[in-house]
Amino acid sequence: MSTEKRVVELVISGGQATAGPPIGPALGPLGLNVMAVVNKINELTKEYAGMKVPVRVTVDPETKTFEVSVGIPTTSALIVKEAEIQKGSGKPNVERVGNLSMQQIVKIAQIKRKELLAKNLRSAVKEIIGSCVSMGITIEGKNPKDALKEIDEGKYDGLFESINKAA
Repeated sequence: MSTEKRVVELVISGGQATAGPPIGPALGPLGLNVMAVVNKINELTKEYAGMKVPVRVTVDPETKTFEVSVGIPTTSALIVKEAEIQKGSGKPNVERVGNLSMQQIVKIAQIKRKELLAKNLRSAVKEIIGSCVSMGITIEGKNPKDALKEIDEGKYDGLFESINKAA
């Protein structure tokens, strides 16, 4: 008789999982070697160091085996990392806390692409810039809303086309 697999969903800081909460209390009762799970999570999330990352642990309670799958960090976490800031602005309309190049925006859009509703890279970039508006991040030194206008006017079409060809 096989038991059903259990799925535990967590959000952890990349590369910094510990056996304490939320992981220990969630997995301990399932009879797993919690440190083995923590080590696997840290190994898989080290490239997202300092970012909040969604992690899914699928456990077979009968065999005590597990699989770890790592999601993609939030758009705001990727923006914070790329802009090398601590956090977004509390007053995004008045206070600017960082600046990103269009290449950096495209890089974030490519990482998030699978999770976005956008039909193409241009739309994905516009979604990321929308997050920049609410975080107080400028694009190429300009108001993000101006960057959106420039995208609509075709200013970055060459960049998008070159990336689409390379993909």
